[in-house]
Amino acid sequence: MSDWPELNVERDHQTFALLHLAAQMLGKIRVAHAPWMNHGWHVALQPNARGLSALPTAASGGRTFTLTLDLCRHAIVLWVSDGSREEVPLNAGSVAALHRRLIDMLERNDLPATFNGRPNELPDAVPFAEDTAPRDYDRDSAAAFRETLAAMLPAFARFRAGFAGKASPVQFWWGSFDLAVTRYSGRPAPEHPGGMPGLPDRITRECYSHEESSAGFWAGGAVAAEPFFYSYAYPEPDGFRAASVLHDVAYSMQNRPPQECDRMFYNAMRCSGVSAVEAKTMYYALLRFGRHWDFAVKRAKPVKIGRKMVARATTEPQVTVAAQQEIQGARDWIQRSEPSIEQIEQRASGPQ
Repeated sequence: MSDWPELNVERDHQTFALLHLAAQMLGKIRVAHAPWMNHGWHVALQPNARGLSALPTAASGGRTFTLTLDLCRHAIVLWVSDGSREEVPLNAGSVAALHRRLIDMLERNDLPATFNGRPNELPDAVPFAEDTAPRDYDRDSAAAFRETLAAMLPAFARFRAGFAGKASPVQFWWGSFDLAVTRYSGRPAPEHPGGMPGLPDRITRECYSHEESSAGFWAGGAVAAEPFFYSYAYPEPDGFRAASVLHDVAYSMQNRPPQECDRMFYNAMRCSGVSAVEAKTMYYALLRFGRHWDFAVKRAKPVKIGRKMVARATTEPQVTVAAQQEIQGARDWIQRSEPSIEQIEQRASGPQ
């Protein structure tokens, strides 16, 4: 089995939708009560060991406060610089109830409690205070989301550390519900056309004011869809989308061991929704035949996910597969035995 947590849309969607809207409330407090920073970095949530936190915000009496989407306590936790602490359970029954309890908690502590009450970057969004539909909250789904972010953070941090120019922190965008890191060329970008749902064009244009290349993970959130990794550039250079095969790029860069590149391929398959059996079979074929074993990729038109245009790639049926009988035999063994990644590597490296 992979060390990466498994996310399941059918199981997780209701919880992720609630977390998406809760995260928006935390971020909107920063929009309303913190000075604007370039590219909106000040409003993004910061991943930590317990979930996602807003940056400290100034309050009366020389105090500051932070709000955390705590996925260990399953609550929005308030911390104030005077030592006080309070929390609101995430399982409030509805978005409207959670919204009301959050505001009440802030007001009890004499903290800024006003913010825009309509969700951003979602079509036909219902204001928080009017969203009275029953909402389920599953602790296992929330824990899987927290563990997923924790598993990704080291990889994202390493990616960011390899670039000496201007780069964003590894941060979570509550509007679109994705973890991302962005690199900048330092050159101004053409004016963005705007048109993002629920996002003012002036904000979009400021965020995309300079040439950038972003990589991230979109978890679905309020949209019932399979999570996936993405990479995009604005503006998009010629040939950027064609360089979307992580394994080949990693091999070409030659800045990490081959085994790490190969495992990157397997993990990308699993995080893109490929079944365990199929991903392990493809991983075995990769180890046995390397770049001589090929599979077709269908590149779809870019899709709009929140504030981003994302280019997706999906596998098509194999056209030419070397040693098809051996690969089929490996697939049968994987289905029957559920081997670990180490066992697959051992079999692939042994005599055939």
